[in-house]
Amino acid sequence: MLLPGILDIEASGFGRGSYPIEVGVATETGDEYAWLITPEPDWDHWDDDAEAIHGIRRDQLLSEGYPVTLVADQLNELLEGQIMYSDGWGFDSGWLALLFYHARKTMTFRLETLPRILSDYQLSIWDETKERIRREQQLTHHRAGKDARVLQLTFEATQFQEHQQHIRKT
Repeated sequence: MLLPGILDIEASGFGRGSYPIEVGVATETGDEYAWLITPEPDWDHWDDDAEAIHGIRRDQLLSEGYPVTLVADQLNELLEGQIMYSDGWGFDSGWLALLFYHARKTMTFRLETLPRILSDYQLSIWDETKERIRREQQLTHHRAGKDARVLQLTFEATQFQEHQQHIRKT
């Protein structure tokens, strides 16, 4: 069974001046990918509170990150023609647009908001299911690839629970 493709972004902070520092993807087949991003020269905003959440240091981006052009090319190659979903579309779509703008590339895939494909039942059990999966996976920091996969596993688990609920009612 194919799962929805999920895209997640970790950023330098929240709001004005923030930029993407890691993009993670969980594909429809459950494969997980992630790229740290080397900041562009004018990307200097850094929020220590955001670093405490994702655990990525700015110096780590400078030594281990990939240029925006390479990340954009890799995303386009991997996701061409697909619809990807994000649980933080309001932020992620802006950061993704910023990445592609600086790479001078056009996205060959689309990003939609994850709640668009969730039922009311899935939404009602989403947060507790996601936290249970994060505990089971022993994930302490938010990293884009792992978060994308957790969201995908949460979709699968909530869909299964909804199916079980439906069976019990019939």
